[in-house]
Amino acid sequence: MIHAGITISLDGFVAGPNWGPGRGLGDGGERLHYWVFGGPWSYENPSSGHDLHPVDAQVIAEMNQAGAAIVGRGMFDAAGQWGGENPFASPIFVLTNRVTDDLPTAFTYVTGAEEALRQARETAGDRPIGIGGGADVIRQYLRMGVVDRLSITIAPVVLGGGTALFDGTFQADLDLVDCRTSPLATHLTYDIRR
Repeated sequence: MIHAGITISLDGFVAGPNWGPGRGLGDGGERLHYWVFGGPWSYENPSSGHDLHPVDAQVIAEMNQAGAAIVGRGMFDAAGQWGGENPFASPIFVLTNRVTDDLPTAFTYVTGAEEALRQARETAGDRPIGIGGGADVIRQYLRMGVVDRLSITIAPVVLGGGTALFDGTFQADLDLVDCRTSPLATHLTYDIRR
């Protein structure tokens, strides 16, 4: 199973304005992921000291069941390349068009969406493959028609601008298979109809 998942604001943005390397998720964008840290955090002060809500903790535990994950270079760089250490429970394939010698060795860098998926399938075996952000990566795999399940976590914030998840290049009928809420997020999971 290929499972794409991402967090958006109520107005549909996955990052605020001015996101990028050294600017994280852009203006106000860290608020999108308060649910992951149990409350306020920032790239400058990632240690939140908050307890996760049980619903959010369960969603994170389920995400960690993936046998491999694919993320985009934009997300990877905006997150400061996670300090060169893989913070996730599965191997990460970074989809990029620029592979340089100075990249951290804790990740695998792949230059094409189909090749990244092929390598992730080999690595994951019978376990699911997670497709993470950014929006461009998720849109690529949705347009390829390979995503079985789409999870959208809606943070209770309005960013007013930034990077939208959908850009009008993908249409689908979806079946809601799960809906859970916490004070910091509404987690919606859909199967994509074929």
